Amino acid sequence: MLKQRVITAIVLLAILLPALFYKTPVPFCLLALLMIAAGAWEWGRLNALGQGGSIGMVALCVLACGLSWQGGLLEKPLPIFWDVAGAAWVLGGAWLLRSGVAGWPRIPRVLRLAGGLVALWLAWLAIAQARVMGIEFLLSVLVLVWVADIFAYFSGRTFGGRFSKGKLAPSISPGKSWEGVWGGMAGVVALSLAWSFWGGATLYSQLTERHGVAVMLLAVIFLAAMSVVGDLVESLVKRSAGVKDSSGLLPGHGGVLDRIDALLPTLPLAMMLVFL
Repeated sequence: MLKQRVITAIVLLAILLPALFYKTPVPFCLLALLMIAAGAWEWGRLNALGQGGSIGMVALCVLACGLSWQGGLLEKPLPIFWDVAGAAWVLGGAWLLRSGVAGWPRIPRVLRLAGGLVALWLAWLAIAQARVMGIEFLLSVLVLVWVADIFAYFSGRTFGGRFSKGKLAPSISPGKSWEGVWGGMAGVVALSLAWSFWGGATLYSQLTERHGVAVMLLAVIFLAAMSVVGDLVESLVKRSAGVKDSSGLLPGHGGVLDRIDALLPTLPLAMMLVFL
């Protein structure tokens, strides 16, 4: 398993890095579209669609992203659009977690499928628009999510259960602890302060210039919290479907949704905060 994980990670980096640092955003946007399309296929399978239906989900997702690209949305600020998308993620995520695993099957399947498609489309549009804004800006968002996840993992392993009385969401993801969440938040605070000191056209610098350091720190803590929401929502869906991974597309890593679940809310919310 470890060997598989390492090989898959090396292959993904070998594909991702050249696309990310290419002189135009086109290769990265195409690669992101491929990953999002794979996520749409997994979403169909998680919601009991057959092979044909899941491929139909891919087609709809690619169509939505392609029309957005063709329509020039990657170069437009879209502040109101991102406000609505961000509010939908906050309110919808809170409602889903409150409803729990038992509540997911009670949602009509057409709404579950449509909601997943919209979430994937929003994530692609956000990551593509962030790449158009600049490589460093995009990296500042991606690294925030990765740092939150890494710090949460090690904080949970080291301090889980020592300071809190209960697990974060035992019926959805029994391994997650409040100490992990706090550790992830501490990690992104340290990251944002260090990167702001270093300088550059990042999410942190833009928020600091417009709203000050205090607001910037509150924003990154909020994004870290929402990355946990994305992770928990995907776990909720998988637990309802009775599967451990969203698919086996990435050997040793599970599926695409398993790798991007925390990014699904964080990317649109980062764009919302930038254009707020």
